[in-house]
Amino acid sequence: MSAETLWQYWLAFWPHVTAVLLFIIPLVTSCHAVLYKRDTRASLGWVGLIWLVPAVGTMLYVLFGINRIQRKALLLRGDKVEVEPAPTSSACSERLLTEKLAPDAGHLETLAQLVTQITDKRLLYGNRVQPLIGGDEGYPAMLDAIAGAKRTVSLATYIFGRDRVGLMFVEALQRARERGVEVRVLIDDIGSRYTFPSVVGALRKAGVPVERFMRGLMPVWFPYTNLRCHRKVLVVDGQVGFTGGLNIREGAYTQLKPRDMIQDLHFRITGPVVAHLQQVFADDWAFSHGERLSGDAWFPDIEPDGPVLARGITHGPDEDLGKMRLTLLGALACSRRKVAIMTPYFLPDEALVSALNVAALRGVQVDIILPRKNNLALVKWASTAMLWQVLEHGCNVWLSPPPFDHSKLMLVDGIWTLFGSSNWDPRSLRLNFEFNVECYDRELAARLDEHVQQQLSKSERITLADVDGRVLPVRLRDGVARLMSPYL
Repeated sequence: MSAETLWQYWLAFWPHVTAVLLFIIPLVTSCHAVLYKRDTRASLGWVGLIWLVPAVGTMLYVLFGINRIQRKALLLRGDKVEVEPAPTSSACSERLLTEKLAPDAGHLETLAQLVTQITDKRLLYGNRVQPLIGGDEGYPAMLDAIAGAKRTVSLATYIFGRDRVGLMFVEALQRARERGVEVRVLIDDIGSRYTFPSVVGALRKAGVPVERFMRGLMPVWFPYTNLRCHRKVLVVDGQVGFTGGLNIREGAYTQLKPRDMIQDLHFRITGPVVAHLQQVFADDWAFSHGERLSGDAWFPDIEPDGPVLARGITHGPDEDLGKMRLTLLGALACSRRKVAIMTPYFLPDEALVSALNVAALRGVQVDIILPRKNNLALVKWASTAMLWQVLEHGCNVWLSPPPFDHSKLMLVDGIWTLFGSSNWDPRSLRLNFEFNVECYDRELAARLDEHVQQQLSKSERITLADVDGRVLPVRLRDGVARLMSPYL
């Protein structure tokens, strides 16, 4: 058959072929939306758009409607190198948990059971947790621990600046290395480029083994990239751990009088739960570098050291997806008297908003402390646009004064504490790799509640009238930003 004949056939039949494709492709795309979009309204919206404007709707769904984040994370991290198992000798028994929570917090036993099911990790007894307020307390404690290291140091962080604080850590890690200590440093690729030149070069020049998590070409000035390692973990000799919200950058060290100051919370931990910190580091290091960390140098036997029941909670867009969100929902559902939340970014989804409102309507005092000054304008605008959803049902929202408060903390009923790297936004709860620690201890919760009360005393309570009273251009700006909240 000649080319001319084929062309004539095509001219005769192309309208029919096009019509069939314009039916089959939207049909297949609609089926995908019905099967894989969990939110009914999202499914209806996409199906309607696909059939209203088939070509454009299908293209938009392929580009923006398919969740590739979890699939990509599973592909990238699917072949994990096995790391040391969690300790079981210090696992908390039901009797010990009951004794710890009695007489007035027995209702939190169900929360402990829930998180056990979510994480597949046992709650561990015998831990000591020391809150560290900002870099002024956090950095000296971390540097002292590194200076005293005898066998191993593992450090993972999101931001590691090549500034005055960053170079303090480079020097401390170099000295540890020169003493014969095994050192490993893992920095998120984006976080390693917050300063120029990158601190990676300084670490390598100092002889410190360093790896970057998930290298890519995304520019550092674009803050909304996915699949970032947002965890902050330091473990020394497998015995002393640090975690929380503190990055390594001079902005959080007020003694240096930095230009852009940051407030934060970090924690020094001893006891068996330190093994959970080491586990998450070892897993991320194996993924990024390929080396398996094992043996007594990295995972020694850890003796009980304090009264706190604690457990590490890993979260990420891989097989850990949803763990942190379920934990938050469970904590709100179990609360009876008081909930306090400190977070720099507040963009909860509908389920979390409902859980906050239900808690408030049940008579629980819910205090949400957000920074008045935010380093991400779009997030601030979007957050403001949705505050009415929690204000109208009795939650209390407070705006803390500058400097920008990067703290991440949740307290429930004077005994349960949650701290770590997660924010109350889609990026932390769906798109990034995070690490948090839950604790059951009255003394720890009371000490942190004092910190919360100090923040409240300096903060301004925002009301529903304040939110509704924004001028129209500001309300439109904030509303448009809220539309982008799943990607912020």
